[in-house]
Amino acid sequence: MVALKRTRRTPGVLASFMYVDAAVEAIRALRAGGHRDLVVYSAAPNHEIEEALDHSVSPVRLFTLIGGLTGCAAGFGMTIWMSLDWPLIVGGKTIASIPPYVVIAFELTILLGALSTVGALMLFSAVMGKRGIAYDPRYSDDLIGIFVPGGADQVEQLLRSAGAVEVRREAA
Repeated sequence: MVALKRTRRTPGVLASFMYVDAAVEAIRALRAGGHRDLVVYSAAPNHEIEEALDHSVSPVRLFTLIGGLTGCAAGFGMTIWMSLDWPLIVGGKTIASIPPYVVIAFELTILLGALSTVGALMLFSAVMGKRGIAYDPRYSDDLIGIFVPGGADQVEQLLRSAGAVEVRREAA
């Protein structure tokens, strides 16, 4: 019988916000206080929250670029190699002409770019996953949630003063 591995819960403070402005104010105050590893939940993307979090650019887009460039090079390389290996001389045209191969190169660019993006998402999700972080299903509907790992009484007070609807401690 296989035993399921239980995920360890991360202790901290979980706050619920009704309004974006209050959540952004809380995020800015927490970051000014030295808290860098916040987890923010929102039902829809919000530029104000993203700006307040000031996260670095995702490395997934580099994988997409490398996959796309590899697909483009593979598309042109494969078609030119096949044309030179089995030359069909028609009307004195060049054997390896680029324009007919653009469609194949484009398709392989899209294919390998998309596959490398999916692979990178799976890789980074497994490596940097946020397992054991507190969550409330209401964050998928109408509330904004902020989780501060290892928060203290001062963090709770800061979140309440910023306008949190609910603040609760999550134990390990």
